[in-house]
Amino acid sequence: MEELILVDEQDNEVGTMEKMEAHRKGLLHRAFSILLFNSKREVLLQKRARSKYHSGGLWTNTCCSHPLPGETMAHATERKLFQEMGIHTPTDFAFKFLYKVDLDHHLIEHELDHVFTGIFDGVPEINKNEVEDWRFCPLPELRSDVAKNPARYTHWFKVILNHPGIEMLMVS
Repeated sequence: MEELILVDEQDNEVGTMEKMEAHRKGLLHRAFSILLFNSKREVLLQKRARSKYHSGGLWTNTCCSHPLPGETMAHATERKLFQEMGIHTPTDFAFKFLYKVDLDHHLIEHELDHVFTGIFDGVPEINKNEVEDWRFCPLPELRSDVAKNPARYTHWFKVILNHPGIEMLMVS
């Protein structure tokens, strides 16, 4: 049974709760999203496995999850990036944002999402229980497809793509 870290809007811990219960109740919890870029500045996308508890079969950022109680964000990002994509690479904190959205399966995603970035030029070794497919995509092409086909992408990824911090990542 996976526990999430419940937080207030300033990211102060206020408790823990079982993951599915927190998503049924829509309680604010800590999360992270990782965007890896290759040397051509294309973003590595993953298509979530259809068996995921929400948003299955949708395209999203390289990796996303929740830190466990007592776990540092650095360890959580490293753990999940390897678990989902088979990748070991350093990541750096970029920005964070808060969002709330109703999802499929009567769940509510209410997260304070910490966004991390890194560089990766290899071929991921995906965990088929987590990830159905992957691809590198240039940001202009990705934004165009998201505009034409928004239902193909996760809600939080669309928020990330529209965040002003993403532009700073593309010029660095």
